[in-house]
Amino acid sequence: MSSPRRTILSLAIAAYAGIASISVAHASSATELTLYRSDSASLYASSGDANVDGGYAVVREQRALTLKAGTHDVVIGDLPTSLDAEALALGFPGGDAKVLSQRLLLAQGQSAALTGLTGHTVDVLGSTGQTLASGTLLRAGEGLLIRDGNGSTTLITSYAGVRTTGADFPTGSSLSLRIDAAHAGPSKAVLSYPTSGLGWRAAYVATLQPGNACRMQFESHASIANRSGRDWKDTQLTLIAGEPNFAKASAPRPMMMKAARAMTNADAMPEQSTLADYRSYTLPGAIDLPDGSVSQVPLYATRTMSCERTALLDNGNGYQPGQPMVDENFNQDGGGAIVSTLKLQAFDSLPAGYLRVLTADKNGTPQFIGEGRINDTAKGSDASITLGTAFDLHAERTRTHFSVDKAGHTLDEAFRIVLSNASDSTRVVTVREHPNRWRQWTLASSSSKPSQQTTDTLEFKIDVPANGKATLDYAVHYAWTAGDQPQ
Repeated sequence: MSSPRRTILSLAIAAYAGIASISVAHASSATELTLYRSDSASLYASSGDANVDGGYAVVREQRALTLKAGTHDVVIGDLPTSLDAEALALGFPGGDAKVLSQRLLLAQGQSAALTGLTGHTVDVLGSTGQTLASGTLLRAGEGLLIRDGNGSTTLITSYAGVRTTGADFPTGSSLSLRIDAAHAGPSKAVLSYPTSGLGWRAAYVATLQPGNACRMQFESHASIANRSGRDWKDTQLTLIAGEPNFAKASAPRPMMMKAARAMTNADAMPEQSTLADYRSYTLPGAIDLPDGSVSQVPLYATRTMSCERTALLDNGNGYQPGQPMVDENFNQDGGGAIVSTLKLQAFDSLPAGYLRVLTADKNGTPQFIGEGRINDTAKGSDASITLGTAFDLHAERTRTHFSVDKAGHTLDEAFRIVLSNASDSTRVVTVREHPNRWRQWTLASSSSKPSQQTTDTLEFKIDVPANGKATLDYAVHYAWTAGDQPQ
């Protein structure tokens, strides 16, 4: 019985038996990438140098082939390491050849860099630099399978290096094709496939302007990550905003080893259009995407726009119980941290991404004061993020009254909120309360008039003096019917 290693070798040699030669297809400059939005943390991570199985892109590229008449094999290299083999398609627009079969050679393990040399002429070198074998590389895996000019095939399992005379060292996976060509000569093929390791998301920067009014300079960029295992040069890019459904669990899914900002004419913004239920952004010029990089390109022109900053104390939530909550321990005392928020109105449809906010210090130097994620936001809609916890503001919330009349189907509850401000300027704090013991309630009294009142929210805007305190008192009256009475 033969060993597994010998069986693998026999199959490898048999797979290439009877092939007169292997042609190599080279990529042309006409490459198009359609990138889908991805929030994969590993795709944009600054650490690690491995390829990433995150993100989703569709590639369309032309390959220049030199064909031989009849049936022969062609190897196409420089493919990503994690493409979807089931969705890979190759066609000949001129109709001068057809694909009989195809085999994807994955770039994995220690020999990943050599997979791209499949079909190329190489010299295999020993530890002292001597040539161990020369010829066409048929396979790189558990050793190198080399065919020399006499047609003999050799498996080399121990070597020090591989040398090729090509100007570029191909990277990534390779595609081995059995092709039937009508005639010999140059031909062009169109190759398309989805792959992971590529993705994009929006990156926004807001720099707050000095003054009492909330104004900011708003910059919009697309961050494009490439961890696909290969470089992309002079590539036409289209970015898709939205969330298409991916059915296959094994399909590619939606870094910063080095970061680059693509230099583009300030007036040359991406061309927007509608794509089914999504939004597409086509970049005005070709760009390079080196492997292991995050590039940034403008998404919208920089503009100055209005905003709204709020110091917010939010107690409770909009929970609606199925019956009146008469337990005295429900809705306990609260207070504590007051958070700073920023709200803006979308001047156009904004793709989901992260918004970093800066403001100038006393020396005029922009300093980071918070970051948050905004979801896909339609034009004219509001987008809000939490910047962080306000250092100089604090709140204490205590219940000052509680009484329930089960026979009369009523409940009364009151609270006192004391706001402290340790800064040198007056601050406006928005206090948001959620009366949620029962859906039928009225505001019985309050020391300040509410700025907003809905079915589950009371909101007050309280002026808190510099280095001082302010107090808000309010009371709520609940009522229900006998049928709603808790057991």
